[in-house]
Amino acid sequence: MALINGFHLKNIRGDVLGGLTAAVVALPLALAFGNAALGPGGAIYGLYGAVVVGFLAALFGGTPAQVSGPTGPMSVTVAGVVASLAAVGVPRDLSAGEILPLVMAAVVIGGLFQILFGLLRLGKYITLVPYSVVSGFMSGIGVIIITLQIGPLLGISTRGGVLESLSTLFNNFEPNGAAIAVATMTLAIVFLTPRKISQWVPSPLLALLIVTPLSILLFGDSSLDRIGAIPEGGLSLSLPDPSLGNFFPIILKAGLVLAVLGAIDSLLTSLVADNISQTRHNSDRELIGQGIGNAVAGIFTGLPGAGATMRTVINVKSGGSTPISGMVHSVVLLFVLVGAGPLAAQIPTALLAGILIKVGLDIIDWGFLLRAHKLSLKTASVMYGVLFMTVFWDLIWAVLVGVFIANMLTIDSITETQLEGMEADNPFDSSSNNNAANAQLPSDEKALLDRCAGEVMLFRLKGPLSFGAAKGITERMMLVRNYKVLILDITDVPRLGVTATLAIEDMVQEALSNSRKAYVAGATGRVKDRLAKFGVDVIGTRKEALVAAIDSLNG
Repeated sequence: MALINGFHLKNIRGDVLGGLTAAVVALPLALAFGNAALGPGGAIYGLYGAVVVGFLAALFGGTPAQVSGPTGPMSVTVAGVVASLAAVGVPRDLSAGEILPLVMAAVVIGGLFQILFGLLRLGKYITLVPYSVVSGFMSGIGVIIITLQIGPLLGISTRGGVLESLSTLFNNFEPNGAAIAVATMTLAIVFLTPRKISQWVPSPLLALLIVTPLSILLFGDSSLDRIGAIPEGGLSLSLPDPSLGNFFPIILKAGLVLAVLGAIDSLLTSLVADNISQTRHNSDRELIGQGIGNAVAGIFTGLPGAGATMRTVINVKSGGSTPISGMVHSVVLLFVLVGAGPLAAQIPTALLAGILIKVGLDIIDWGFLLRAHKLSLKTASVMYGVLFMTVFWDLIWAVLVGVFIANMLTIDSITETQLEGMEADNPFDSSSNNNAANAQLPSDEKALLDRCAGEVMLFRLKGPLSFGAAKGITERMMLVRNYKVLILDITDVPRLGVTATLAIEDMVQEALSNSRKAYVAGATGRVKDRLAKFGVDVIGTRKEALVAAIDSLNG
């Protein structure tokens, strides 16, 4: 029996179990991310986001077993939005009622951008981010989460970004003993719970169930900060605010950042889901599903979300294999939201900080972080650079700058490879021409080249030639004047870029203008067609070019 969008009920038992297990893991994380993103009173909005994004992203998305909800990168970005609005005078306090509609407007815009990305079929490009950039970015997110939770861990109220938070922490360093005790118990549970137990009851949920009652018993109504009263009636509608226009540039930028980071976060998780479930996701449809989820979440004051790696892995391992599991996860959270509000209100913020410290440490890519310098100095520089830019500058610029530098380094490396053939096979004096170059030619062609007595320069280009190789080709044009015949062999070139084609044309023209013969040999298919469009004739094979060269020398 099939449902909409290709859902199937043949694995309903596994999907229900997977969704239920994912919901158990998602509950404490959603509350923690909400508190981290929006500050005191914000935990419930993380739960709203988990319910709405989780359900709609599963219903409309393109990764069958993926579970979506608030994540580290998204919560850090929302915290940045709050800081940006506070910097222009909007009160941070959620009870004031001014900042929440503006933040949610950014969430809606971010969702609409994601839908646009999907409609434009940009999914396959978004995941083409070098691993060094992804690793540095995710590690930077982990560092931000840990840094922002140091204050709540110690019972000290801090707000803003990393530097502002640390400054506030040092200037108002008055630790709260009750908060430290709660945080210590939480950290002990999340780090030390035996695997046999955590397989059945995730350690974050175990911390909630154990530490929350203990905090009430031991500290009562002391100065220990707690989540506070949960709004009754569940999800609430957030209507557009009349003052939105005054802050539109900030909100538009924030929406774009949320869209890009959410897309990267979701599609990377989709790749993980493909690997463990042996399926193949639809990137563009996944972006549309995530966009719908986030846009609607913003309307209902929910924190934005993305594909959540840990929750997705747990879902698949528990038996979930279709979108039904993600929808079940959201329905379970909705029941918790409606029925357990009074209990959730007693959760200490120090407990959530302890959970997030563990999340931050898990997000950091320790394996790559500690050995990147052994693999490649360039790779390590990009990774560490992105990490520091993420923590101390700007999330989106960190990714953009990192991608740009990584791609430039890649182009440089590819260019060196493309030109290796020219260096190895084409020494520029007759003695070396009779050794290194000749040794790499078939015996009959070697014999023909030997007959040229050093008066023929043979260039052998290899691999797809991009604009990077054009510079290397151009730099060798002056060498043409030292020989009577130029042979440019592109037999092993499957693709020729426009800039490289122009460089070849210039090299041929340089030879002709100096009364030299020039032959381009070996081009076929699209490469030959492109050269023809530029007016460059192709003689045929390299051997035919060598024969023609001998004839011209003897003529």
